[in-house]
Amino acid sequence: MSARPTAPAHPGAPPAPRGLRRFRAPRPPAPECCELCGALLADPPHRHLVDTERRALACACTPCALLFERPGSGAGRFRTVPDRYLADPGHTLDDTTWNLLQIPVGVAFFLKNTDLDRLVAFYPSPAGATESELDPGTWQTVLGATPLAGLLAPDVEALLLRRSEGSVDCYLVPVDICYELVGRMRLLWQGFDGGAEARAALTDFFGRIARRARAPREDDRP
Repeated sequence: MSARPTAPAHPGAPPAPRGLRRFRAPRPPAPECCELCGALLADPPHRHLVDTERRALACACTPCALLFERPGSGAGRFRTVPDRYLADPGHTLDDTTWNLLQIPVGVAFFLKNTDLDRLVAFYPSPAGATESELDPGTWQTVLGATPLAGLLAPDVEALLLRRSEGSVDCYLVPVDICYELVGRMRLLWQGFDGGAEARAALTDFFGRIARRARAPREDDRP
């Protein structure tokens, strides 16, 4: 038996097409909340904490971020990521020292991990943040070329390096900025070398860091 044709919605209207689905409008993204107290967060940027047990970042409202700036707060598990950007234009990093790192891309960042009690090094890749397995003694040789390495606050700051056109840029930055860079590169990466869009985003990213960074002062020392 043949199927009956669909009745018109009103006189003179064409029959409704068969096989079409109704699509709902996409829901707006859920508002971000502080991962400690649950308070709604304002539009980005907002503060972050480092969860030293999980080795992860947590979004935080301003009161929680201020609370965990105090040494020993929360039994030391959470530490507030600072907002400090330092530059070292007088460093002695060059192609020779960079090649000691044996990192396949032109960007790397180093941080002091208190849980592991050692320096760790990462670089962005299509898979995310990739940890370098190089001997930490070699890192110490490289990092000795800049005094910024001695100013790093454990877990929450990183030494960010970029090799470009025969020179190396060197900055001390909040660690959440490094993971922002990793996420952006993962999203934009194409082919073997990242592609033109990823390279343009990288140049823009380091341009913003250069505009925010300042020279170290005496009160920057731990």
